[in-house]
Amino acid sequence: MDDNHLAGVLHSVAMRMRADFRQSQLFQHRGEAGTNRELLVRDFLASQLPGHVEAVHSAEIITASGEVSPQCDIVITDRSTPPLTDLQGYRIVPNECVYGVVEVKTTLDREKLLDACEKVRKAKELAKTAYYPTPGFQRTRTAYGRTYPYTPTVGMIFAFDSIDLATLGEHFIGWCQEHEPEHRPDSIWVLGKGYYVWTDPATGFVNPTPEPGSGMIAMEPWHDEDVLLPLVLHLNQHFATAWMPPLRLFDYAGQHPLGVSKHIWTELPTPTTE
Repeated sequence: MDDNHLAGVLHSVAMRMRADFRQSQLFQHRGEAGTNRELLVRDFLASQLPGHVEAVHSAEIITASGEVSPQCDIVITDRSTPPLTDLQGYRIVPNECVYGVVEVKTTLDREKLLDACEKVRKAKELAKTAYYPTPGFQRTRTAYGRTYPYTPTVGMIFAFDSIDLATLGEHFIGWCQEHEPEHRPDSIWVLGKGYYVWTDPATGFVNPTPEPGSGMIAMEPWHDEDVLLPLVLHLNQHFATAWMPPLRLFDYAGQHPLGVSKHIWTELPTPTTE
């Protein structure tokens, strides 16, 4: 098999990420170390995502009905997202503009896996309702055995290390059996070790999303490569065609008063000519 240039480039990127990760282990403050590892993943995603989406570090997702997600390590959003707030790098994002969430872990074991799965589930469960109608043009997206009038939120987990893949997979499939396909993580990636993706229930081929009846497969890197090449292809599958109807931000105001009426001018009568 001929050498693949993209695979070679991404292999060098993976080596640099591992080196940066080892450097981050020197930080004494755990919070600072965790933030730096999340930024490593955010920067990689930002370099590989299509231009109409962006990767935002450290954000909460809100809905028009007032629901709020847990703090998300990385949120993948449409670039048209209004900047509701951006204080010291912390963002609040309307759920309608969200295409995906990524939870970042240093090492995945059962406890950290279940924590990440729950955060992904909570983000995926948030409602997307604040859109302007588009008469005469109804675009849809099919995933998780359902059809959506928008792009549903994709959930991913990225780790720099993990326990044995088979053991971790048993914990993962056990959690997934208790949750609907649309609430499950779409993939898990462990740098240098392997990844988990779903299979199509009809063909058995790899599928970007879990569907009713899907199986799950653990994959190890090809030869001495890493997981970044399949991760880049997975990102492209999900986000190259990601789209959203126009955001109706007015819905987020709800019943909150927009002001106090002081005076009203009515239209003057049209002058008559004799």
